[in-house]
Amino acid sequence: MVSVGVDIHKASGFAVVKDDGGRVVASFTFKNDKCGIGEFVERLQGFRDVRVAVESSGNFWVKLYEALEAKGFRVVLSNPARTKAIAEAKIRSDRLDASTLADLLRAGLVAESYVPPKHVRDVRALLRYRVSLVRERTRVKNRVHALLDKHEVSVGFTDLFGARGRSWLRSLKLPGNDGLILKLALDEVDRLDGLIDEVSRVIAGEAVEDPRVELLLGYKGIDYYTAMVVLYEVGDINRFCSARKFVGWVGLCPSVHQSGEHCRRGGITKQGNKWVRWALVQAAHQAARHDPKLRCFFERVAARRGVQKAIIAVARKLAVSIYYVLKRNEPYHGEDAGLRRRKVNRLRRMVS
Repeated sequence: MVSVGVDIHKASGFAVVKDDGGRVVASFTFKNDKCGIGEFVERLQGFRDVRVAVESSGNFWVKLYEALEAKGFRVVLSNPARTKAIAEAKIRSDRLDASTLADLLRAGLVAESYVPPKHVRDVRALLRYRVSLVRERTRVKNRVHALLDKHEVSVGFTDLFGARGRSWLRSLKLPGNDGLILKLALDEVDRLDGLIDEVSRVIAGEAVEDPRVELLLGYKGIDYYTAMVVLYEVGDINRFCSARKFVGWVGLCPSVHQSGEHCRRGGITKQGNKWVRWALVQAAHQAARHDPKLRCFFERVAARRGVQKAIIAVARKLAVSIYYVLKRNEPYHGEDAGLRRRKVNRLRRMVS
């Protein structure tokens, strides 16, 4: 058996191949493109019983991982934040990093990153793209608000970017180039609305086919998109052995600073999946208002520790509840069945 450590970058990668005794059998550089990866895979096929460890670095690992996976190689994606032998090294180079990865792989000490199936990765990419579109639209809308504040224009609409609000914005005559800037900003909002609608329809089509989505729609504050973010970022819920592990992975558990007999708890670690954490915090704002059970919990915590900490506490409660709902494949006990049915019907209309 040989163990291969790969240090991958945007343009190239460096591989070190070691046998069971730790002796370097081969080491070489390859280009991180279709041709270079093809040559790398072909070279590995010359060895028997191959294991490969690739360091997770941006999205540079994806092409290599998929090529190795397609050829049936056993591939491990290393988590660089947890691979301390590399992360804390004083002297670093591509050769040393790849060699260390190969040694850790031989010893079974690689801190693995979870890599879901390709379909899950593809849907996840679409979900994250929608987030980027919505954030870009928010930035453009904020520029419009800034223009109105600059010229002290009063807004008489609850929804400035609704049909009537947009019509009013189009009719405004701002002095100088600000009128042109307003027009182009509104055009940009219209363009982004179209892209978001198109992506949302594709996501809704995936959601209709996934029965787990309907389970999560029983929560107040969770729509089909939030459900999809949670499901496709998590992947297989069974990889978490407890709700506590799941909450830690989301990054909603409090940080702990302990020295001797002294123990102090701080804010949440935020060392977890930022997408699920964001989705659950957004859902917590709605659940704290509309879910009777969670509203009582929110009010108790808010009275003692403030609104922001209470929202995080509700998000943590949601994470624990969602863990058991997915693990047991049963609805949320506090759900409003009528609301869930309306959400499901609305989702089906989107794709019909």
